[in-house]
Amino acid sequence: MKFSTPLVPARLIRRYKRFLFDAELADGEVITGSCPNTGSMRGLTTPGSEIWLSLHDSPTRKYCHMLELVRADGTLVGINTAMPNRIAEEAVLGGLFPALSATAVLKREQRYGVNSRIDILLREEGKPDAYIEVKNVHFMRRPGLAEFPDSVTERGAKHLNELVSVVQSGHRGVMLYVVQRNDCASLRICDDLDPKYGAAFREARRHGVEAYALSCAISPQGIFAERLIPIDESEQPD
Repeated sequence: MKFSTPLVPARLIRRYKRFLFDAELADGEVITGSCPNTGSMRGLTTPGSEIWLSLHDSPTRKYCHMLELVRADGTLVGINTAMPNRIAEEAVLGGLFPALSATAVLKREQRYGVNSRIDILLREEGKPDAYIEVKNVHFMRRPGLAEFPDSVTERGAKHLNELVSVVQSGHRGVMLYVVQRNDCASLRICDDLDPKYGAAFREARRHGVEAYALSCAISPQGIFAERLIPIDESEQPD
């Protein structure tokens, strides 16, 4: 996924109120911008970190700068939670997933379950529909190991339960974790941070829900699906 305009380098001063940040531009100007990630962003908000910003000149926007990338642990990390769906679409249509058809009709944000919308729906004549939930991942505590979730997510557990219902109805339920960093060789489910999500994940897998993790190549020019990485599905001690 290419960025539509060149990104602007800066230094992070602070991130606050979940959706705002202050930064210093290369010329010394201090600006306030919007953060397209309301999550905890654990490990990615260190003051002084190198960051990259997109520029938006819409008159309806209060802030013209938006945070896109952070340098952490020696690598670039994508933080925009709107990106994973687009990255996932490119990966599916580009044939990166042998288990998912690159020639199926792809639909976005289709209603399913209880007051939910599926991120990606694949339809192909003569085959079961594939319902794909996409999750953003950028949390890492141990080198090379991506982790999800980085905080309690009742909504995430709900999506797993709804994918079980999809499978029971004769279709395919797929959980796809998009890791917006390229320094991770595997992903694990964080039982210690959200035991209920861990239990819901393993229950979903027992019922036939598929799970994949995707590592990305990241630069100030764009974020692109790079390779599939294994998921550690074992139950972790608290």
